[in-house]
Amino acid sequence: MNKLMKGIIFGGLAAAVVSGATLAGAAQGTSNAGGTAKAQSKNLIVLIGDGMGPAQISAARYFQQYTKGVNHLNIDPYYVGQATTYADRGEDGGKIVSGIVTDSASAGTAFATGHKTYNAGISVSNEDVSKPFASIIEAAESTGKATGLVTTARITHATPAVYASHVRSRDNEAAIASQYLESGVDVLMGGGKQFFVTKEEKGKRTDKSLIPDFKAKGYTVVENTSALNALTSKNTKVLGLFGSSHVAYVPDRTAETPSLAAMTSKALNILSADKEGFVMMIEGGRIDHAGHANDLPTLVQEALDFDAAFKTAIEFAKKNGNTSVVVTADHETGGLSLSRDNIYEINIDLWNKQKHSSESLAADLEAAQTPEEIRSIVTANTWITDLTDEEVTQIMNGDGSSYKREGAYNAVISKRLLVGWSGHGHSAVDVGVWAYGPIADKVKGQVDNTQIATAGADILGLNLKKRSAELQSKYLYPKFKISRDNEVLYPAEALSKALGGTYKGDAASAKLTFKNNAVEISLTGKTAKLNGKTAAYTVDIDNGVLYLPLTAFNQLTGTTLKWDSLSERLILR
Repeated sequence: MNKLMKGIIFGGLAAAVVSGATLAGAAQGTSNAGGTAKAQSKNLIVLIGDGMGPAQISAARYFQQYTKGVNHLNIDPYYVGQATTYADRGEDGGKIVSGIVTDSASAGTAFATGHKTYNAGISVSNEDVSKPFASIIEAAESTGKATGLVTTARITHATPAVYASHVRSRDNEAAIASQYLESGVDVLMGGGKQFFVTKEEKGKRTDKSLIPDFKAKGYTVVENTSALNALTSKNTKVLGLFGSSHVAYVPDRTAETPSLAAMTSKALNILSADKEGFVMMIEGGRIDHAGHANDLPTLVQEALDFDAAFKTAIEFAKKNGNTSVVVTADHETGGLSLSRDNIYEINIDLWNKQKHSSESLAADLEAAQTPEEIRSIVTANTWITDLTDEEVTQIMNGDGSSYKREGAYNAVISKRLLVGWSGHGHSAVDVGVWAYGPIADKVKGQVDNTQIATAGADILGLNLKKRSAELQSKYLYPKFKISRDNEVLYPAEALSKALGGTYKGDAASAKLTFKNNAVEISLTGKTAKLNGKTAAYTVDIDNGVLYLPLTAFNQLTGTTLKWDSLSERLILR
């Protein structure tokens, strides 16, 4: 398995990019494993319960106690501390936000790479011209280890994406899928088929289907439980796509939809055959989705599905004897409270009375025309035969959020269950950390989520800084805009500095220099000169920021930078 990236740095341009990236990393104030210590574990398993805050853990434990008489979750004995989850400052809908409430992209970037970034950023720095940060999976790839990503969300969703792709926006899932093809990750399992196939194949890609390309690279493609079970350790590369979007919720699954534990077991069987060892991430992605919808009964089942996957992982680790395991969450979702209305009780005996997720009812609830139809839908899915007129009206009116009638349905159910929610978003509470093996001593007590990455790199002897430098010598991720003539334009000051040049400007003019070349811009006349000669560049000024086309930067630097429009990045070499 030869996955080593040479990382050849060309000339002063790439050197300047790497130098700037190093300074940016230092400014983050977070450590970045240098890989100098001897490896303490051969393998690493990272488990992420997306949206799994303290209340979600308690709810799952109480439910299991009530339904099975089991007093502890599988993860409970391995609790070592808690982690902060905050992100960098950034933009949200045009407004600057503090970052204290994170999203999965920024939190994932932290525990995958050891660096903070803005909400929505996938393993890139928080700058107008961002640089990629290498993840622990990418560092492991460069040393020849096998790697895997397993999730119940779309495999192109934020948490798996941060480990093997780099984009400015988590919404660019088609690019994430394409980058997976080049990533070298051996096992990819989850939902998200729609981002691997074209619109003609009921997908969302506008270019081509990636399935033939994955097969050409040796991947076995599986789409159901039967095909998953048929895999052996000889199938060294696997792409498992178990749904067009996310993998179905636990209460909505058929026998042909694998559990997270089943996916985990098969991935471990494949990856552990590699003599160099492996690194994998396992995500219970739909704990978060049920939290967003405020669907407690489904959330509890998703949390227990995740706990079962942990059991599979920890049993492997104990038997293997050379594997570290770490578990955490990216954030809490929904602001769940296990009581409400000043009532000192929760109706836990009702928590297993809902047959299917609220998601499965959403379309029927929206289509309902009469109170009788609403009552019929609710009665068919729950224990409720006495839905009041007030509750019917509440459901028909919706809850005022994007969840509409589904949200109102869950509000009715939650009130009867005696649980509460602060809303449909994330919260800023600390999340738990559980660990086994040599990594446990490095993540004890009160830690920041970036320590999950740096501790993992330390115990494996991986060099995150070196791998980041290799990536930063190849790519930059600038902000950009599209002109009326469909030309891509870049922020002149930020990009010229990122490329190792200088920028000087005022209200009337600007000058970009790189070695012996200079581009001069008249901001008032919107004209350009290259080394004193007229240049035909588009000159655009937006909110006081000068934007120029790629031609200007190519001529300035004397290189051939290329624009990857899918991944929205500049290719430096």
